[in-house]
Amino acid sequence: MSTYIPRRDDQAANERALGQVRTDKEREASQGFDGAWVAHPGLVEPVHQVFSKAFASDNQLHKIPEVRVTASDLLAIPSGEITEAGLRNNISACLQYVDAWVQGSGAVAIFGLMEDTATAEIARAQLWQWLNSNSKLADGRPVTGSLYTELRTDELAKLVEARPHGNTGALDKAAELLDDLVLSPTFVEFLTIPGYRYLE
Repeated sequence: MSTYIPRRDDQAANERALGQVRTDKEREASQGFDGAWVAHPGLVEPVHQVFSKAFASDNQLHKIPEVRVTASDLLAIPSGEITEAGLRNNISACLQYVDAWVQGSGAVAIFGLMEDTATAEIARAQLWQWLNSNSKLADGRPVTGSLYTELRTDELAKLVEARPHGNTGALDKAAELLDDLVLSPTFVEFLTIPGYRYLE
């Protein structure tokens, strides 16, 4: 599923989102996918158009690639750098998602993308892993508990400031849960299990 979603309130952002979805689906169709799940009803028609143009028959079973995955493939460390922006994005996305989840929403738009529990799980798992594997930012700073706490405090303040009339929702609970998960000496398997204590 492409997580980009249409925007009724911003035509330019809407066109960018639809363009990104088309690009995602054209790549998938070229790889042999027969169709896709969409995050929003407004994406049904553009995604259908992409797959309708991609092939003439009911499926692309003839395009199934032969793939052999080994244990070393699963344990490979991807290349790339950890940036402060990446840390901040993970922190903010987690805070926003858990805030919405505690208040009863299972999927929400965050940074123009449709996000759900899986997003928060990936983001907080990355934060924990970076903190517990002696990772460093691209600028050389180590990813530590104090750096995480500093950035989390800053990102939380931005979210609180953006809320109308001081309505902070469940951001306090989201911050507490995220701190528990990221700063735990052992990896907590699911964020929802300790998060249940906040559900009414």
